[in-house]
Amino acid sequence: MTQKYHLHLLSDSTGETLENLAKAALVQFDGAENIVKHFWPMVRSESHLERILEDVSNNPGLVLFTLVNGDIRQKLELKCRALGLPAIAALDAVSDALSNMLGQEAKSRPGRQHLMDEAYFARVDAIQFTIAHDDGIGWENWEAADIVLAGVSRTSKTPTSIYLANRGYKTANIPLVPESPPPESLYSLKKPMVVGLVTSVDRLVQVRRNRLLSLNQTPETDYVDVDKVKEEIAYARRIFADNGWPVIDVTRRSIEESAAAIGKFYQEWQDNKA
Repeated sequence: MTQKYHLHLLSDSTGETLENLAKAALVQFDGAENIVKHFWPMVRSESHLERILEDVSNNPGLVLFTLVNGDIRQKLELKCRALGLPAIAALDAVSDALSNMLGQEAKSRPGRQHLMDEAYFARVDAIQFTIAHDDGIGWENWEAADIVLAGVSRTSKTPTSIYLANRGYKTANIPLVPESPPPESLYSLKKPMVVGLVTSVDRLVQVRRNRLLSLNQTPETDYVDVDKVKEEIAYARRIFADNGWPVIDVTRRSIEESAAAIGKFYQEWQDNKA
């Protein structure tokens, strides 16, 4: 069985710099596909950090961070030390070298490099919108979205939405459940592009079974019944086909790959509308 490694990326801003740094380093190594990345942007409170530390404890690995708040940073470093995990301040060496060269201290403001960057504020708005429109919530405001993701349960709608939000796309998502049809407004959206997410039956059953086990629930329900899952996927595919929506098969795609494909669809869709 291939060993999985966990990489936690914590930032008090959008985390784009930290993520790009991690990507640049990972391409230097074989087996990078065995690394599970946990991306935590906008970490600006101790309560938020507490929730993240629970995941770090459950999935121990390397922690990379860009945090300027002294209290939050100290709490992270102390917890990692207690867990025996390496915690690396990704930009400290560069900041220290520049400080020595310029003879001045770095200004400790989260995301200062984006201070007057309109794209930065657009990403913040996108993240806030996406969090507020997860799992079918706030469907009355879908027309304000850039992208709406639709798919049956456990097709990576939420993490893909968050990743797209970090790229500046206001993204909503809706689970497709045969027993509870989505709002009719889904079929009459004008501004957002709707994208369908699908996966293989075997993969979906496996993911759902693992989910039930993690919740200490019985793994023998219709939720993981192969025939029922086939019916769910067929139901979703019919909706996608009837409405002419683009479809992404996430079976063998990472979240990043799915988001990149959706971003490409969106740009092409926008170009065709122009």
